[in-house]
Amino acid sequence: MTRRQISTGTPWEAIAGYCRAVRVGSLIYVSGTTATDTAGQIHHVDDAYGQMVYSLKKIEAALEQLDSSLRDVVRTRVYVTDIDDIEQVTKAHCEFFEEIRPANTLVEVSRLAAPEMLVEVEVDAVVQEQN
Repeated sequence: MTRRQISTGTPWEAIAGYCRAVRVGSLIYVSGTTATDTAGQIHHVDDAYGQMVYSLKKIEAALEQLDSSLRDVVRTRVYVTDIDDIEQVTKAHCEFFEEIRPANTLVEVSRLAAPEMLVEVEVDAVVQEQN
């Protein structure tokens, strides 16, 4: 089976030795994704909704590079540093996945890689066969 992987060039990928997403056959695994750009800047500081949207757009772009889309997502995992942000985070999740409805986990963690990071998201996708 062919293995394809893509990188978005964020500093974290080189430091920790991982890539944004890996596709093996019809399966795609997208690493934990935050609202960090390729220069390492964190976007939407103090805005969990904005960070969730930014992260999901990065995930969407990674899936597209692997010939997939959000419609192929079967599972999402969301990590927040403050469970009180649940309303903002689930609002953004619903905007992207309302019709897709993947399995989902949302948990509070004590912290993420940088104090400004409020949300981290990872997804698994199964690419649908073309008819």
